[in-house]
Amino acid sequence: MVVLCMLLFALGACSLTEPFVDRRREAGRPKDNLYVGSSKPDAPVVCYNGLRTSFDEVQKMADEECVKYDTGTAARLDDEEVFACRIMTPTKAKFQCVR
Repeated sequence: MVVLCMLLFALGACSLTEPFVDRRREAGRPKDNLYVGSSKPDAPVVCYNGLRTSFDEVQKMADEECVKYDTGTAARLDDEEVFACRIMTPTKAKFQCVR
């Protein structure tokens, strides 16, 4: 029981549950296809854990992506999929940038 509690504490203390934009730079890929992941400049996708992250935080991250890539001023939620990302961040929120 003690080991299980310690394991759960260790997992909770890690950044495994932090939300992230599903885009990463892939080394060795051509410049026109530099990024991998489901997120695009005009359609950000954020993976998050609904137990630890509020939807307002996820919305803010998506809005920032739209502004960062100058594809819109805000993000509108299109769809959500559960168990589509990593184990500790299972929800995938798909947005579209709007002006």
